[in-house]
Amino acid sequence: MSRSPGAGRFAPSPSADLHIGNLRTAILAWLFARTTGRRFLMRVEDLDDRTFPEVAARQLDDLAALGLDWDGPTEYQTAHGHRYDAAIAELSGRGLTFECYCSRKDILSAPRAPHAPEGAYPGTCRDLTDAQREQRRTTGRPPALRLRSDVTEYTVSDVLHGDYTGVVDDLVLRRGDGVPAYNLAVVVDDAATGIDQVVRGDDLLSSSPRQAYLAALLGHSAPVYAHVPLVLNAEGKRLAKRDGAVTLAEIGVAAALRQIADSLGYRSATVGGMLDEFDPARLPREPWIYRPA
Repeated sequence: MSRSPGAGRFAPSPSADLHIGNLRTAILAWLFARTTGRRFLMRVEDLDDRTFPEVAARQLDDLAALGLDWDGPTEYQTAHGHRYDAAIAELSGRGLTFECYCSRKDILSAPRAPHAPEGAYPGTCRDLTDAQREQRRTTGRPPALRLRSDVTEYTVSDVLHGDYTGVVDDLVLRRGDGVPAYNLAVVVDDAATGIDQVVRGDDLLSSSPRQAYLAALLGHSAPVYAHVPLVLNAEGKRLAKRDGAVTLAEIGVAAALRQIADSLGYRSATVGGMLDEFDPARLPREPWIYRPA
């Protein structure tokens, strides 16, 4: 097999231990990368102040215990602030950013264009005059920095979903507390590390048009996307601690691998065996309803 110059990745946020759904997605990301000759990279998304180094260490230990390996050292977003600053400086230098003083409540309560999804930025601060901007600064609320988008939607291609067109608004690049926003950080990090394949839960499919558009503005190609079905509880909701045994420490390595393999229709309960059986065309398209044994 010829080796792709690119890479796939898994990028957990260390706010809580990985649950069976996260572990399943990690295995799928590894399978996609390894079967396409790509490197597989690990990135800890630890910019948020609700993340913890000890949780990151447990997450990495759990992934290794499943049999996953990755190429090169694990990256931590907190070590790469210069990347995000440089991208923001470039966009600002091109007149593609503006300060936003809106709270979440302001955004949700503001009038918006017909058919615009709830939560989409309504453009409140986009065209403030200098006087209006100065008046808002006197309130003491530190502004977020937003992208001045010139499109309202963008289309990406997904291995499992085909072409997907989603909303693009004036997304946040840097939060009011100075922390780089998720959509900026993932785009910049993927480009900096040669990631050209993104496999993740399909709850993030709607984020892909924003990220692909931002990547294009920064001169990067969009990655190959594969948004895989989530794992839900018996009530059809996202897994949570109240659902019982959902972490690797609670389930055990052998049982977790067997459950994940069964959910994917694989005979083998090792990641090496799953690699031999892997075929993206045969992946389930519906969520896996998880019921703890």
